[in-house]
Amino acid sequence: MQRRDAVLWAMRGHPISQRRACVLIGVDPKTVRREHPPDNPDIRLEMHKIAEKRRRFGYRRIGVMLERMGMVMNEKKLYRIYREEGLSVRRRRGRKRARGSRTPRPVPLRVTRACMR
Repeated sequence: MQRRDAVLWAMRGHPISQRRACVLIGVDPKTVRREHPPDNPDIRLEMHKIAEKRRRFGYRRIGVMLERMGMVMNEKKLYRIYREEGLSVRRRRGRKRARGSRTPRPVPLRVTRACMR
């Protein structure tokens, strides 16, 4: 639970003021009073479209593509949305290498009775 939610919960559950609830929990009152900015569903949709076409693009390159479309935003917000949507570039796995030497294993000679005579 975030501290802002804890203050709101305390105010609902007990007859205390916002100021007192903030002091008890240790939150600045401005944190509680602020409104969350509206989320950008259109930007998220465009990010998904770009990421589907260009799988290897990271958040910076997607940000450049969005700017070309006229959707300018803060880089921190862009990165936050990028991570929330799970668009992170998948890491490539390393090439599998053979372990040990490449020379064939020596086969032991079988001694037959014909060789012993």
